[in-house]
Amino acid sequence: MTSDTETVRVVPVRHYGRWLTAILVVGVAALFLRALLDSPNLEPATIGEYLFKDYILDGVVTTLWLTLLAMVLGTVGGVLLAVMRLSANPVLRGVSWAFIWIFRGTPLLVQIIFFGFLGALFPRITFSLPFTDLVLFDKPTSVVVTGTVAAVLALSLNEMAYAAEVIRGGILAVDAGQTEAAAALGMSPALTLRRVVLPQAMRVIIPPMGNETITMLKSTALVSIIAGRDLMTAVQTVYQGNYKVIPLLVVAAIWYLALVSLLSAGQWAIERRFGRGFARGGVR
Repeated sequence: MTSDTETVRVVPVRHYGRWLTAILVVGVAALFLRALLDSPNLEPATIGEYLFKDYILDGVVTTLWLTLLAMVLGTVGGVLLAVMRLSANPVLRGVSWAFIWIFRGTPLLVQIIFFGFLGALFPRITFSLPFTDLVLFDKPTSVVVTGTVAAVLALSLNEMAYAAEVIRGGILAVDAGQTEAAAALGMSPALTLRRVVLPQAMRVIIPPMGNETITMLKSTALVSIIAGRDLMTAVQTVYQGNYKVIPLLVVAAIWYLALVSLLSAGQWAIERRFGRGFARGGVR
């Protein structure tokens, strides 16, 4: 018995739509780049002149330590608020909920301005021993809460609210059996949280907290509204004097892009470290 066979030639599908879309995107990008480079207001020489000026670099350093300090304080406070939110005590839950509601429900810019003008609400900061006339500390609020201090307060308190929800979600992602097993071994709730729950929750917590850090870095630009001495404040001070707004904004953009790129690389490395043994769809 014989059978006729035919050779089937496989022809790949040609995605003309994809190629057309890619050509259009590249064309639009090229036109925009050409228009940008041809603009007389871009002034590449001015960008190069100010990119590494001392006061610009001072602003970069201030931006970095503002970000670091706000994230450290925000994360520590966020852990505390998250634990309070998960507490069986209704008072602690209520206080935590109210704090998160206020700082997540109002714009960060409003909070920065509020702390910047805190002296209008409390003209002086005074501490004294109860039931005595002994004053331990008494100074004008404007002397204590400077622009930089106000920036740290606003950024860190705002971050506490967001970090609390991220950390709470990470804690809830840990199987309840882990906590029960720790309790069966005689571990206290605090020890269970520190040695069992949080280490496992880190894999869930780190990605959004990395995004929060990047967002915080960019949010420091808002403190320029109260002269917080950050990168954006330095840039604004310069262009208010020489009126070269676009070149100075490009200088700020270059620095923000560079810093965010470094943070993104660090986030990727940390995620890879804590994600070892896990993969999408199962265990490696």
